[in-house]
Amino acid sequence: MIRSNFLALLIITASWIPMSQAATGLQVVQDFTVDAKESIKKQAPILVLFTSNTCTYCEIVLQDFLLPMQRDRGYDKKVILRQIETASQDKLIDFNGATTSQSAFASKHQAWGVPTVMLFDSKGQVLTSIVGLLTVDYYLAYLDTAIEESQAKIKAATK
Repeated sequence: MIRSNFLALLIITASWIPMSQAATGLQVVQDFTVDAKESIKKQAPILVLFTSNTCTYCEIVLQDFLLPMQRDRGYDKKVILRQIETASQDKLIDFNGATTSQSAFASKHQAWGVPTVMLFDSKGQVLTSIVGLLTVDYYLAYLDTAIEESQAKIKAATK
């Protein structure tokens, strides 16, 4: 009886604990050279959400826009979605194959304000960016426009 009550309490308590962003978020960047190969194959930009675990607006961008985009198979060929935690010292491989940290990569690309969305080509060049949440009602349109413009730049560069 005590064991089943404890188990029930544990389940109820666990349901109140928020899931970590990594568990519910976009794939965290580990190796841009792998993402670059996928970008070349698809002729698609790499969209990176620069975020902070204390940023409410980042969570809105993630939950309301980017995660639904990730689940929508229509975006599979259009864009590669990734995430970087701006304060994280977790290692990543940059576009040149060098080891760096998420925070150092964010600093190098001046992603100081969060949320920041940057779209990169396969060589690591920033194609366009969106800083801040801007107007929620139009944010998906801003994202779609940024993706389309980035795709056009990639296709123009390969001709």
